[in-house]
Amino acid sequence: MNEKVVKSSSSNRTVTLVDNATGREFSFPVISGSVGPDVIDLRNLYQDTGFFTFDPGYTSTGSCESAITFIDGNEGTLLYRGYPIQDLAEHSDFMEACYLLLYGDLPNAEQKRRFEHDITYHTMLHEQMHEFYDGFRRDSHPMAVMVGVVGALSAFYHDSTDITNPRHRMIASYRMIAKMPTIAAWAYKYAIGQPFIYPRNELKYSENFLHMLFANPCEPYVINPVLARALDRILILHADHEQNASTSTVRLAGSSGANPFACIAAGIASLWGPAHGGANEAVLRMLEEIGDKSRVPEYVKRAKDPDDPFRLMGFGHRVYKNYDPRARIMRQTCYEVLDELGVRDEPLLELAMSLENIALDDEFFVKKKLYPNVDFYSGIIFKAMGIPLSMFTVLFAVARTVGWVAQWNEMIEDPTQKIGRPRQLYTGATRREYKLLAQRA
Repeated sequence: MNEKVVKSSSSNRTVTLVDNATGREFSFPVISGSVGPDVIDLRNLYQDTGFFTFDPGYTSTGSCESAITFIDGNEGTLLYRGYPIQDLAEHSDFMEACYLLLYGDLPNAEQKRRFEHDITYHTMLHEQMHEFYDGFRRDSHPMAVMVGVVGALSAFYHDSTDITNPRHRMIASYRMIAKMPTIAAWAYKYAIGQPFIYPRNELKYSENFLHMLFANPCEPYVINPVLARALDRILILHADHEQNASTSTVRLAGSSGANPFACIAAGIASLWGPAHGGANEAVLRMLEEIGDKSRVPEYVKRAKDPDDPFRLMGFGHRVYKNYDPRARIMRQTCYEVLDELGVRDEPLLELAMSLENIALDDEFFVKKKLYPNVDFYSGIIFKAMGIPLSMFTVLFAVARTVGWVAQWNEMIEDPTQKIGRPRQLYTGATRREYKLLAQRA
C-alpha cells in the first residue's frame, strides 16, 4: 500500500489552564493532524488537575486518532483516505471504495479483481441461518432482524472471532461486507412472505443486492443499469462518515474486546435511531404528513415558527454548515432515477421537489444554511425504486458496514486504544444514611 499518512505530532505549542480558585497553572500540549483543527492533548488532565471535561454529545472532544475519513463541515468537504467524495462517486464503484477504506489506497487492476472475487464468494449465508429468520414475526421491523441476525453471525462463524489474529480480522471483515446485502434482502423477503433469493456470483455487488431484493422464482429479474449505478453511488456516499453515533458505538463496543459481529450489531442498533440512520425514513413520513404540494407553503411557514414543534426533516446537518457534498451528488442521482423510471409526476415525489425548490431559494433556509441533505434525496430515490420505508435504514446499514469494519480494524491495531469509559458530572443525591424499613415514615 502507498497510503500517505501524516501521523499526529506534538508541536511546541501549549495551552495553559488557570484555576482561578488557587492560581495554579497547568499546561497541555497541542497536537496537529495532517489536516483540520489542532487539538489540545488532555489525556493527563484528570491526573494533573483533578478535573475532567464536561462535553455532552462529544461536540468538542476527539475520542480517537484516525486516518480513514475527514470532514470539514464549514467548507462542505468529505474525504475518504484523502480522496474527495465527489471524485469517488463519479469515477469509482462501491467495491473500489471498500478496498480504499479498508487498505488505505485505491487498488490496481489485479488487487481489485481479487478483492471483488473474495467478497463475492463470501456472500452466501450458512444454510442454518435460513431457519434463524423463522424465529422473527413476519411484521418485525427489518432493522430488528438485522440486529439479531448480524449478532448471531458469531455463533455461525466462530472461526473468525479472534480479534488478536490479523487473518481472523480480515476474514470477519470480508464476511460482513459480503453477507450484509444477503442478510438485508432476506429480511425484506421474510417480511413480505416471499422466498429467499440466493446471491449470484456473476453479478456485481449492487446488482446482486437488487436481484436478491426484487427477484422471484417465477420469472427472470432484469437488472436496470441506471438503478444499479444509482444504488452503487448511494452505497459509496454512505460508506463512512468519521466518528458519527453508530461508528462511535462500534468503536466503544470493540474497545472492550467484543467480537466483530457483536460490534457491528451494536452499530446497527445505533444507526436505527431517527436522528441518525432513520432520518431518511423521517423524510418520507414528513412528506406523507404534508400530503400535497399545495400545502408546502403552510408547512414551510410552520418550520420557520420557533413556537411550532414541526420541523422539516432532511434539511441541514449537525456537521455540515455548508452544502453537504454528498447531497449534491445524491440530487443528481435522484433526478437520473426519476427520469429513468418516469415517475416525476408521482404526487409524493412532486411534493418533495416543490419543497426542495423552496428551501434552496427561500432566504430563511439559505441564511441558516438549511440545505437539503443526503437523507432528503436518498428517501426519494428509495421510494421511486420501490423500496419500502422500513428498508431505508437497512440500506444505510449495508453501506456503512465497510466504514464500521475499517474503523474497528483501525481501533484494534491502535496501540494507544483503551476501553471506552466516559466520565460523568454527577448531580444526584449526596451520601445518605440507610434506614431500616420499620424506621421509614
